[in-house]
Amino acid sequence: MEMAKASDEAKKRFRSVVPDNPEVVVKPMFGNLGAFVNGNMFAGLFGSTIGVKLSDADRQVLESTEQTVPFGPAERPMGGYTGLPEVWNADGDDARASAWVEKSFEYVAGLPPKAPKAAKPRT
Repeated sequence: MEMAKASDEAKKRFRSVVPDNPEVVVKPMFGNLGAFVNGNMFAGLFGSTIGVKLSDADRQVLESTEQTVPFGPAERPMGGYTGLPEVWNADGDDARASAWVEKSFEYVAGLPPKAPKAAKPRT
């Protein structure tokens, strides 16, 4: 399985569309980035593709009106996430990307917080 790496330009763009909110934590993930709220990822970057986790209703609207793409490795896309249209990367449409990332943030912020993983015992 090939893991696409994000360029510095893609990382900069991703950070620019993530809400400027103190609850948001952006962390590196496998050479890419993930944006989290309450321990849950609401948006991610895979190569140059921004993926968002949306409510079922919002996901249906986005997928039925835009040319979305799978998010993650082609062999195993991440379930529950929709890749924003690649054409938005080419034409620099950050306003639409920002709006969908904001919807994703609002949806995931309303989910129960993710419990922290228990520390592994030292041997």
